[in-house]
Amino acid sequence: MYRLLIFLVTLCVLALRAIFRTRGELLIKNLALRQQVATLKKERPRAVLDDVDRAFWIALRASWPGWVSRLAIVNPDTVAKWNRDRFRRYWAKLSREKRGPGRPRVDAEIRCLMRTMARDGWGAPRIHGELMKLGFLVSEVTVSRYIPRHPAEPAQVKRWLAFLHNHKDVIAAMDFFTVPTVSLRMFYVLFVIEHGR
Repeated sequence: MYRLLIFLVTLCVLALRAIFRTRGELLIKNLALRQQVATLKKERPRAVLDDVDRAFWIALRASWPGWVSRLAIVNPDTVAKWNRDRFRRYWAKLSREKRGPGRPRVDAEIRCLMRTMARDGWGAPRIHGELMKLGFLVSEVTVSRYIPRHPAEPAQVKRWLAFLHNHKDVIAAMDFFTVPTVSLRMFYVLFVIEHGR
């Protein structure tokens, strides 16, 4: 009897929600469910999603907040990965069209020289300065990218942790990053956090 009562109350609540829900939202939900059924009918035992299916879910993700509740055939993280891959391919294509991807590569001789200097105990700023004196135009960031990284000393790590613990209430940190959108545009995000909180 108790289960029957819960079932009837649930049925009434769902009916009331359906009555007051907007027609557009119902149409989107039906469209999402029909697309998944059509995908599942394509092949047995496992459905294969083609580019049209992927584009549908990427667009639905951007336009409808409730898309996750109706997605049953793939993981929502997979849909986000499809969008990231699409964004990566788009920017790789743009890079290839211009002059080749990324910065020009540093010559092998200079890379070898940087590693040798780093093994002798030189840091990135000093190596950068010496290369500039020799007439090689290489940035300090590039030098630090090519020299081998040394593991941090335990004493330095302990000092840094003690500093953070003692001053966390007056320290703030920030990060600046980008978020790609479905329309292949870029959002720039500045994130600031207070360590004491």
